[in-house]
Amino acid sequence: MTARVIALDLDGTLLLPNKTILPASVEALSKARQAGYEILIVTGRHHVAIHPFYQALALETPAICCNGAYLYDYPAKKVLEGDPMPVDKARALLDLLDEHHIHGLMYVDDTMMYERPTGHVTRTQNWALSLPEAQRPSFTQVPSLKEAAGQVNAVWKFALAESDTDKLQVFAAQAAETLDLACEWSWHDQVDIARKGNSKGYRLARWIESRGLSMQDVVAFGDNYNDISMLEAVGTGVAMGNADDAVKARARVVIGDNTQNSIADYIYKELL
Repeated sequence: MTARVIALDLDGTLLLPNKTILPASVEALSKARQAGYEILIVTGRHHVAIHPFYQALALETPAICCNGAYLYDYPAKKVLEGDPMPVDKARALLDLLDEHHIHGLMYVDDTMMYERPTGHVTRTQNWALSLPEAQRPSFTQVPSLKEAAGQVNAVWKFALAESDTDKLQVFAAQAAETLDLACEWSWHDQVDIARKGNSKGYRLARWIESRGLSMQDVVAFGDNYNDISMLEAVGTGVAMGNADDAVKARARVVIGDNTQNSIADYIYKELL
């Protein structure tokens, strides 16, 4: 094994269902860092929603956020590079959301915006209340997302959660075709929509190249469809046991579930 970088998805991969990291994973990743590996978070989350995990792992590397929409430098608290959604595309998407009666959470600058507190928003806010104040993600309620889209510096992505998954599939297909946007499933009932060309694999490859490394030097862990671009692009793509079969089929290795010490066991066996 020649890997020098460990890239980690969060939800469904590194995180337990209660949004914590197994102690065994923390310890194994710490030992991997001591052995010279660089650890990188590659997530669909906004950077304001990964503070507790970044700090738990004591990282210094940047984080790839919003499915590759941007690269964020935590120590410097700034975006290093990114490809936000053009304002006209964001507004057109919001019109389409209204037509389909689907609420979207808009990830911008340093906050996540919403018009009304849907279940997705409420669940995340309840989780946030369990965290120290400095680690809580930022939410901003606005009267109009369409108006706000023209006032922010960057619209990174939209997160759409809908219990009627058939309805969501129809919407995602229409958004991809008519607006030429990237639509990726990040959970069984959630679709993330961003500027076309953005993906975890794309942004990871750019960062790896900037380090003078090869994607063959990377082992990446993931569990969902938005991880496929990363799992296929790296030297060793590792799918979690809880991943869909279609995701497992695109990985080189399949390990145990995220609720077990699967990541730690793999690190000790294959990397250390």
